Amino acid sequence: MAIKKKTAVLIGGVAAVALVAGGITAAVLSSNSAEATPAAAGETLAFNLGPDQDRVRQDEVPEAVAAIEASGFAPIEAGKLTVVVSPYVAPLGLYADDDTTLIGNETDIAQLIADGLGLELNLQPAAWADWPLGIQSGKYDLITSNVTVTEERKDLYDFASYREDLLGFYVKADSQIKEITEAKDVAGLNVVVGSGTNQEKILQAWDEENIAAGLDPVQYQYFDDDAAENGETKLVGTFNGGFPEHANIAAGTLKDNGLIEGVALALNASIEGGEYAEVLERWGLTSEAVSESEVNPAGLPRE
Repeated sequence: MAIKKKTAVLIGGVAAVALVAGGITAAVLSSNSAEATPAAAGETLAFNLGPDQDRVRQDEVPEAVAAIEASGFAPIEAGKLTVVVSPYVAPLGLYADDDTTLIGNETDIAQLIADGLGLELNLQPAAWADWPLGIQSGKYDLITSNVTVTEERKDLYDFASYREDLLGFYVKADSQIKEITEAKDVAGLNVVVGSGTNQEKILQAWDEENIAAGLDPVQYQYFDDDAAENGETKLVGTFNGGFPEHANIAAGTLKDNGLIEGVALALNASIEGGEYAEVLERWGLTSEAVSESEVNPAGLPRE
C-alpha cells in the first residue's frame, strides 16, 4: 500500500477537492514561494526554501550511540547514516531553489537522528516506491519519507514513529464546500487523489458506501506528478490516514539490523529537548506531533 504523498492541485470542473497528506500546509507550500498560509490556522508561515538551511541540530545522545554499538549495527558507509528521502512533496521533502539541495521536514528529522547517533548525515533522493528495495539491498540505512507503519511492512522492516499520519481535504479558496467530515460529503465530487495511496483507499471505501446508499459516485482525478495547476486553497477537513484505524508515520530500517532502538532514543531525546518541536514548527506540521517515538508501534492491519 503505497503512501506516496502529492502536493494538492485543484482542477476545473464541479466542486474540485484534493485529498492530500502532510499537515495543513501540504496544499499551499510550493517550491516557487517562500510563504504559505494554512487555511485552518489563518496565518502566514515563512519557509526557507534556499540551499542554506541551517537545520535544527541536537547533541549526540550517549544512550543512542551505546544502543547501536551494543547491537552490532554497522552503517553502510562508516561514520555516516545514509537516509533515503523522496523529494517530491512539500513540505515533507523537496529540492531547494537551487534544484539540488534536499530540504523539508523529513530531511530535518533525518538530521536529528543522525546527530543523536553521532553520525554524519548522508541524504539520498529516490522515488518513494523505490525505498523498500533500497533498504533491503543495503543501499540505504534508513528511510524518513512519510512511511506509514503497517503490520505487513513490519515483517521486513523495523520502525520508530515520529509523526501522526494526518490527511486533509482541500478545496479552492472560493469553493462553496465548507466541511468534509464523512462519506456523504464527497458524493458526486471531483476529487484529486494520488493513485495507490492511503488517501485513495479511504476515498474508495467512502465511495462504495455512498454508491450502496444510492448517492452519486466520486469522480477521481489522478496526476502522476506535480505539474498540474496549483491554486489558492482552503482546508475543509482532516482525519487520520489509517481511517478508521490509527496510523503512524515512522523512520524505517531493515528488520533486526540493530539500528531502530538507537533511532528511537535519538528521536525521544529531540522530543524532550525541544528540537523535534522546532522542526515541525519550521515546516508547519505541529498538528502531526507525537509525544514519544515508539519502536514498531501497532500498524495498519493486513489486508
